[in-house]
Amino acid sequence: QVQLVESGGGLVQAGGSLRLSCAASGRTISSYAMGWFRQAPWKEREFVGGMTWSGGSTKYGDFVKGRFTISRDDAKNTIYLQMGSLKPEDTAVYYCAADRVRSRVTVTAGTYDYWGQGTQVTVSS
Repeated sequence: QVQLVESGGGLVQAGGSLRLSCAASGRTISSYAMGWFRQAPWKEREFVGGMTWSGGSTKYGDFVKGRFTISRDDAKNTIYLQMGSLKPEDTAVYYCAADRVRSRVTVTAGTYDYWGQGTQVTVSS
């Protein structure tokens, strides 16, 4: 079983950038497909992006439009979400998640098996 801890959230002005980290422990991230989701108040959890176990395949939510990039550092057992051109509507709690079916990237939160506690991102206008 893997434990996931997100960090890097905070307050940023519109147009700014943030890099979120998701540090895994217990098992290596290569054992899973990894995803990022977000949830704003009164909204459903939304797929942001994800990658397969090798990083060979990535997928992003339609709203990303090239503004965000997922990457990984296997030596640190960590994945990252680099976010740029941030907008107030990007304000949410951001979660990373792990899917034991590591060869796919799915957009459905229910298919992921493990979750971090989330990190708050607030974008001011």
